Amino acid sequence: MTSHASPRRSLETRRGTYVDSVTLMQVSKRVGSLSGVRSALVAMATDLNLDLAVGMGFEPPADVSPNEMIVALEADTEEVLDAARAEVDRALTEAASPAPSTFGAAPPPATVAAAARGLDPDSAVALVSTPGQYAFVDALDAVEAGLLTMVFSDNVPVEQEVALKDRAAEQGVLVMGPDCGTAVVGGVGLGFADVVRPGPVGIVAASGTGAQHLMALLDGADVGVSHCLGVGGRDLSEAVGGRSTLRALDLLDADPGTELVVVVSKPPADAVAEKVRAHAAALGTPVVFGLLGPGRPDLTETARAVVETAGRAWTAPEHWPGSVATGRGDGALRGLFSGGTLCDEAMIIAAETLGPVSSNIPLDPADALGPDLASHGHTMIDFGDDELTRGRPHPMIDGSLRVERMLAETADPGCGVLLLDVVLGLGADPDPAASLVEPVRAATAAGLPVVVAVVGTRDDPQDLSATCAALHAAGAHVHLSNAAATRAALDLIAGTPPGAAS
Repeated sequence: MTSHASPRRSLETRRGTYVDSVTLMQVSKRVGSLSGVRSALVAMATDLNLDLAVGMGFEPPADVSPNEMIVALEADTEEVLDAARAEVDRALTEAASPAPSTFGAAPPPATVAAAARGLDPDSAVALVSTPGQYAFVDALDAVEAGLLTMVFSDNVPVEQEVALKDRAAEQGVLVMGPDCGTAVVGGVGLGFADVVRPGPVGIVAASGTGAQHLMALLDGADVGVSHCLGVGGRDLSEAVGGRSTLRALDLLDADPGTELVVVVSKPPADAVAEKVRAHAAALGTPVVFGLLGPGRPDLTETARAVVETAGRAWTAPEHWPGSVATGRGDGALRGLFSGGTLCDEAMIIAAETLGPVSSNIPLDPADALGPDLASHGHTMIDFGDDELTRGRPHPMIDGSLRVERMLAETADPGCGVLLLDVVLGLGADPDPAASLVEPVRAATAAGLPVVVAVVGTRDDPQDLSATCAALHAAGAHVHLSNAAATRAALDLIAGTPPGAAS
């Protein structure tokens, strides 16, 4: 029960401390979930995060810099506030990389360039997760050191991305990103990555959740992955021109452990896609393409092509029917996604049947939602879009914003079917189903069918089987294919039990 007494508040600045944004999002969520904690912000003191602290009612010190951490807490009592501070310390300690501390030991390197000295470029990877306005300098240091460089940071200007990738080409290295959320290098997952088994398939991915979904589908077919090289969602745009995609193709072609390459992407620029196809045709390793767009294969069809090209038998991904067999009234389809590529794929499939779909990442600019993101007819929202993750955890870490929208859509008689994704893997919510079970039950009790696409592998820490079982027990239609989930939702909108029309 929430106390009605005046809350206790605390703002602390921690100088000389830097922690990456993903870790701090997880710490903020962990502390904010404590009983009696009203709000928690553990973040680097960027302008955006300072604005968030001001919005919470705090006055950050004027001399704080983006290289320092702020810890803003609001709690019911002084005792809870003390517990929250202790939990911040505990979470940051657990997240820190263990390092021996001895008398006279050298201090940790202050820059990427210093950290790179003495490293073997053939076995070292640099992961840059600094705020977007600072990421270019750090990434350039890594490139100059000859390191494979993953730029997790988003909000990096496109002209800096082009300059960085041009310099990488001169150095003979690969830049993954900016805004590269997923990669697997030599079996090690980076960013939001699923736990995959080794195998012959190399992936070049101009998408994050698209790469995760492809890896999950391959894992379900017992096909392993050699490497997944993310290149950033803008790499196949006209502005960037596929610079990292071409380099990644060459690297995988030269890798003796890669027998087949697949390129997966959000809808690319046509001219860039053709350039990549021409480049791939000259390689010695066969390449399968999964470039999303109208008339092109969806991610599940791409996975099937990869599996069959690898000489394995394909079986359609599993699904479990939900408790509500038809859509509610004449309501519209509402998709609430944590993954942008999954949202793109669902919109492409749905638009073939329903016509225009409104979105914050629309297929056609004419279908863009307003700033309030209010649903307009058939609507799909990417809650992982940059505009919705400024200063708050990604929905794969904290799905509370999406849960609020689920409850609002349930109360809206204009909503006929809810379509969701749940993405498992490293870095994601350790139990994403927990926060969704009650809103799914509320929706199905109101006669609103919920269709969920679960993206994950059998070795992911969240337990794929348990996640699916929990959502299914709450009444959801559960699919291991996002494309199949979307088509099931379309059947429900049409008033047909899923699969009956096929």
